[in-house]
Amino acid sequence: MIKIDQAVIVEGKYDKIKLSSILDAVIIETDGFGVFKDKEKQKFIRIIADKKGIVVLTDSDSAGFVIRSFLSGIVPPEKITHVYIPDIFGKERRKDAPSKEGKLGVEGVKSEIILEALKKAGIDGKSVVSSENERRLVTKTDLFEDGICGKDNSQEKRKRLLKALSLPEHMSANAMLKIINSYLTYDDYKKAVREIGD
Repeated sequence: MIKIDQAVIVEGKYDKIKLSSILDAVIIETDGFGVFKDKEKQKFIRIIADKKGIVVLTDSDSAGFVIRSFLSGIVPPEKITHVYIPDIFGKERRKDAPSKEGKLGVEGVKSEIILEALKKAGIDGKSVVSSENERRLVTKTDLFEDGICGKDNSQEKRKRLLKALSLPEHMSANAMLKIINSYLTYDDYKKAVREIGD
């Protein structure tokens, strides 16, 4: 498993599951073409791209390239790294038949091939946040103590915090925690909590 600083954009949940087994990174799904109409997700992708950069890892079929092209249109070129998996023909284990073009998607490609594709794009795990051990991370206990989870009005307070941080309102506490620690300092988090009040 390698740790990378950038957020990784994939098409769907099976791609995310695959990458979660080999990457320690924030992984965001586009829900296929769903990202085209989802203004909230587009905004979130732009924010995370601005804070830490994004890696686009879509399937090598034509649909993957349409999504890749769309993302390139909403994120500045210096904030995006494109990673390409090779054309490998076959069928994913969970599917009854191959895809329309007969190519394996991100979920079906061997982990070594994905890691090699990342390396070719200049992402080889060297973009690790080296100061993480010294950095004070936000914990689930912090969220509880600040009333963001586990208390009577937590859901409402979490929604306000998500809005203040320009994050999607339906994000779970666990997902929010991972995002917060990926681009905010502990002090930035505490400042945002103070600003939303009780």
